Amino acid sequence: MAALAPLPPLPPQFKSIQHHLRTAQEHDKRDPVVAYYCRLYAMQTGMKIDSKTPECRKFLSKLMDQLEALKKQLGDNEAVTQEIVGSAHLENYALKMFLYADNEDRAGRFHKNMIKSFYTASLLIDVITVFGELTDENVKHRKYARWKATYIHNCLKNGETPQAGPVGIEEDNDVEENEDAGATSLPTQPPQPSSSTYDPGNMPSSSYTGIQIPPGAHAPANTPAEVPHSTGDIRLTPEDFARAQKYCKYAGSALQYEDVSTAVQNLQKALKLLTTGRE
Repeated sequence: MAALAPLPPLPPQFKSIQHHLRTAQEHDKRDPVVAYYCRLYAMQTGMKIDSKTPECRKFLSKLMDQLEALKKQLGDNEAVTQEIVGSAHLENYALKMFLYADNEDRAGRFHKNMIKSFYTASLLIDVITVFGELTDENVKHRKYARWKATYIHNCLKNGETPQAGPVGIEEDNDVEENEDAGATSLPTQPPQPSSSTYDPGNMPSSSYTGIQIPPGAHAPANTPAEVPHSTGDIRLTPEDFARAQKYCKYAGSALQYEDVSTAVQNLQKALKLLTTGRE
């Protein structure tokens, strides 16, 4: 992947997107699709903040140049040309980050990489909004990940031992962004399902104040044999077919990360929809 032309200094008005742009830079080589959508999110958000003052217009123009160059380099990559594939790719990548950090947290292994992974997961969930409104589940994951990153960072900074797991979060309190928490370096390699620190099957399926463990953290409740069979003439709408296709795309994207449980879960949703007409 060819290097992109550098951006001018970030205008102070755009402080809220600085970490999303940093995440884009960190993923230029690791995952250019993630890098592309991080920049797209920054572009869309920046346009809403200030697209009129000269320094902001100049910055957004250069950012647009980066987007166009990156899109050209990605060519006919389906994750860029098809939103449903891009959304699945980004959501699964954010989920990998979240699960890696959550496993480390529950095991009581507190370190900068897991803080960074929690924080990056929250930023990537921000980025998913380029595809539309977030699900309630993603909103909760974002809030939990951002709170955890800030909480553990502050504990380590103050020489305190953090409490492992989902303990102490207050549902009604907003978590402020912590620049230091987002400034640590990413793990040298992205979390892999085969890693000794990543074993979704060992994660407890618990929830706390509405924060639920994301799909893929444990085996789905239903097995294929439990999916209801079609009874009578099921009339499916074009929207039903589109939703079923979406679940199949999500499953395909999950398999790219060897995440079998998430793939099975989405395929079961598609099968149930196609055989019963209901989700």
